[in-house]
Amino acid sequence: MGVTITSTLGQKIDIHVSCHLTKKIRLTETKSGGAYAIPSASASVSASGPGPYFTKLAWMVCLMILIHPIGLSAESELKVSDAGGAVPTCAFYHHITLTKSDTIFSMSENSRMSEALYLGLCHKIGTPKEVTIRREVMDMDERLKEPVDMQKGDKKMKSGSFREGFRFESSDIDTMHWCINHKLITDISQSSLYDRSKQSIILVEDSDTPPGFVRLQFLTSKQDEHIESCIIPFDNLMYISTAKWRQIMLAWISGYVLLKNIKSHGPCANSFLGNVETDLAPCFHCSTFSRLTCHWKRRCIQFNWPPYHVFNDILKHGCHFVAVGSKLLDDENELEWRISFSRAEQKLVYSMNHTQFLCYGLLKIFMKEVINRDREDAFLCSYFMKTTLFWLIQIGHVTWYPTNLLDCFWKCFKLLLNFVNRGVLPNFFIPQNNMFANKLATMEETRARYSLLEQLIGYYENGVSCLLQSTTLRTIIESTCNRYVRSELVVGYEKSAAEIDSCIKRETWSFSYCLKDIEKCYSYLKAILRFSQLFLTEYQTIALQRCTANGLIDVAFLLPTISPVCANRKAYKSDRLICNMLKLAGRLGVVSDYLYLALHYYRTGRFKKALWVTALVTSKLAQPNLLYTSVDNEQYNEFVAGWSLSRRMMNIWAETIVLHNSVNYIEELKLERNVSGANGRDALFIPPRVLADMLCVLCHYKLGDFSQGVRSLMHLIVLQAEDDRIHVHVPLCFRDISLQILGICQEIVGDLTLALKCYEVSQLQDPFNQIQRASQYRILLIKFQFGLNRLTQNLISQLV
Repeated sequence: MGVTITSTLGQKIDIHVSCHLTKKIRLTETKSGGAYAIPSASASVSASGPGPYFTKLAWMVCLMILIHPIGLSAESELKVSDAGGAVPTCAFYHHITLTKSDTIFSMSENSRMSEALYLGLCHKIGTPKEVTIRREVMDMDERLKEPVDMQKGDKKMKSGSFREGFRFESSDIDTMHWCINHKLITDISQSSLYDRSKQSIILVEDSDTPPGFVRLQFLTSKQDEHIESCIIPFDNLMYISTAKWRQIMLAWISGYVLLKNIKSHGPCANSFLGNVETDLAPCFHCSTFSRLTCHWKRRCIQFNWPPYHVFNDILKHGCHFVAVGSKLLDDENELEWRISFSRAEQKLVYSMNHTQFLCYGLLKIFMKEVINRDREDAFLCSYFMKTTLFWLIQIGHVTWYPTNLLDCFWKCFKLLLNFVNRGVLPNFFIPQNNMFANKLATMEETRARYSLLEQLIGYYENGVSCLLQSTTLRTIIESTCNRYVRSELVVGYEKSAAEIDSCIKRETWSFSYCLKDIEKCYSYLKAILRFSQLFLTEYQTIALQRCTANGLIDVAFLLPTISPVCANRKAYKSDRLICNMLKLAGRLGVVSDYLYLALHYYRTGRFKKALWVTALVTSKLAQPNLLYTSVDNEQYNEFVAGWSLSRRMMNIWAETIVLHNSVNYIEELKLERNVSGANGRDALFIPPRVLADMLCVLCHYKLGDFSQGVRSLMHLIVLQAEDDRIHVHVPLCFRDISLQILGICQEIVGDLTLALKCYEVSQLQDPFNQIQRASQYRILLIKFQFGLNRLTQNLISQLV
């Protein structure tokens, strides 16, 4: 059979199809005298010769992919006839309605819809400034923790979508963890560079393994207890087993009390840290790239992506090996380790422009809400989407601009469709590694690919309108497409100061390290001092300020626990040092950080000083434009106009007070601290206004000023019910500890009935701080006191 197509550009394309009894189709394309074969799952691209065999479904996909990039007229008629000239009895006509852009919109509509989608995704995923903030803050966090981790002989690296700059609800925190004493070499001659008596030398072998996988041969004597338990013999040599490594690492990670629901997930140990899902991957690091990446290196130079400085940075940081083997056969080969390019991928994502980054986010949303919807064991994953995007950016010759976002997405989708049709997704760094291979090991998985292929063809026939099948994307498009937006505003679009400040607060809030070792404290402070002398961006400076404040607070409360009882003069000097550190933390941090100074004054018996500091903090927390949980954006933007970011942070930002369970900050919360720690929480999280009022009640009570104590208690009671929907002083997640503190204060002033009621309501709240058992214990104590009081009264009445 033969098909002749006339495109809108006047080009004639002859497609010859010959049918065989096997019901497979052989397809070749003739264009300007040349023959091109369309690649299949079992064949590479060929410039000449007969095309490979295709099933009917694959033939339809290849025909569409061939036609669409050239473009057909609005009503093109394809006549299918026999290649020899005779018209077969089952001749048919196929009508296709397509435009050059493969969309249901005109070019002007396509541009307008792209701009609307770009703005909507900026709101959903983040603006360029927000993404930069997330990345710079996380980079600073990692670089400051590095000296502390290296003292333990470890290094850590966050990876995955969270590190790349996404903040989806499903974004988990992936962490790679390796020992710096494990030295991996790619050539036996490199072993002379290391001390075999102190370091574990491991040879990387990639000669007889599937592309993308290696074997790790252990060369030194058995001195590492973890590696020693994982070694298995093979060909009279010693190799590290992935299966045994995963078992040992899972047992080691299970020792962390804070991690819950730990289970094995591929090469990672999946767990929950509080409500956040985490994946921890113990691995090995190699400072040099595998020789299999030579094609990638040449390709980067040829296409000039990534930029030269990013390319060099990637090579400098090397790669990792994670504990999972290939699954080309039914059973996993336990001698094989997969090469991980997580660090390189992170740097490639960092090098993207914002349109490329949003296209990546668009693909992730489309995959999750449309392609993988109602699929329990999905064929596609986010990593496949990222790889597809990498290929298109490097060799696709696409114009990555906000007004072209829909076209960028559509080209990514067509490339993905081609990969699924061929059954081949080449790894970006090692193209010989077909990442679909592990997904095609069984007949069931092969059927899943064909099912996915049919599904993708359905989306292809709908054009970019298939995006509307996503609830998130439909909401974005419908809410923004009807508004006229000037192109120059789209390109330079950014959020208001209030939204940017909220973003920085969210990212820096996690900068609280509980350092239990004085040597780690010194290493941490030295790292801060070293970075303070470098040139930093505005966001890095803010991150460093928050790190400095939190570090000083941690050290100040750690010093009394490690210092022995000493003479008055030394005790005075130690206390003066602690006070100076806490004062400096208050000046560098947010307004609520001064409460740590008040806590120190309270626990050392200086109640009047504690009241003075508490009054100062309370007055700042009462500001109408305070940025704690939420704020009126317009009023905030007007109030801070002309202020530097640092000034805004130190004057009108407030944070939740974090009291680590390993440190006794205040005796009255010792029970809650112990119970929370036993339940896997590493700290108590208290709203600043609640802690300030609690300190006022306690200080007035200690000073014997009961009237002022009752007045402060009334402020605390009013605070629990106060909520004007803008200034929320007690977020719902912290109501458990807030009501618990109110009950403690009621109990101290002698009102046991109201204290009992507070404890009973507290244990019914969202158990964020995990203190329900503390509430139950206090309830039992009060009921016991009530019973004891009744018994005492009965005895007195009998005696009278």
